[in-house]
Amino acid sequence: MTDRGDWGRRLQTDRPHSARVWDYLLGGKNHYLVDSQAGDLILRTFPEFAALARVQRRFLVRVVRFLARDAGIRQFLDIGTGLPTANNTHEVAQGIAPDSRIVYVDNDPIVLAHADALLRSTPEGVCAYLDADVRDPQKILAQAAGTLDFDRPIGLMLLNIMGQISDEEEPERIVAELIDALPPGSYVALSDGTDTSEELKAAVEGYNAQSVHTYHLRSPERIGSFLHGLELVEPGLVRSAEWRPDTDSADVPREQGHAVAVVGVKK
Repeated sequence: MTDRGDWGRRLQTDRPHSARVWDYLLGGKNHYLVDSQAGDLILRTFPEFAALARVQRRFLVRVVRFLARDAGIRQFLDIGTGLPTANNTHEVAQGIAPDSRIVYVDNDPIVLAHADALLRSTPEGVCAYLDADVRDPQKILAQAAGTLDFDRPIGLMLLNIMGQISDEEEPERIVAELIDALPPGSYVALSDGTDTSEELKAAVEGYNAQSVHTYHLRSPERIGSFLHGLELVEPGLVRSAEWRPDTDSADVPREQGHAVAVVGVKK
């Protein structure tokens, strides 16, 4: 855990933060007025955004369930964790396999402040939290090695995080560095918003104009290319709601479908 001495300076309650705005859109309580105002601005431009956020959250539950139950993964590296809510990665994974080990990674100070909620592991398993930025994959990998065994398969979670990386910051390179460190048999789950809606693009532009963080919508094909070299798990690159849907994710309207998901395995 990082030193929290500069926590107040990093919090920046005068500008929206992505984790806090996401929390507001998901119906949480860990945000400030500036975050709810930014969320309302998004909703005025793209009213389906809150529903899209819920679709993305349900994908997290399904993919962790798949990794723990069907793929036998017992180690998870969740980068871009966001604020704790219901059905966090460790809750889903350890509900299936109590000995699962989870490392959460985020660089938002409000997530750090609530990290204790992410560390309530089963006695058989382990949960750890790293205050780190996805833009520094080598730091993440080095610190995660204190909890995870990189000689055994790992489930790497990159959900709604690579959209926060601009093209100038080389998202493909970042993902490639992370994948390169994973042993064979590891899985990578990736999901992000797409540039397939003019209304959504306008909403994100408005958000970017006032937020500490910016979000970068990309084409589905570009998002899928981040997992180049991996063998894709069926059904491949699809709308998030269509990745192995269950009763909670069926019949999602197209307006809520401007996000894609893909899972790949390293052979």
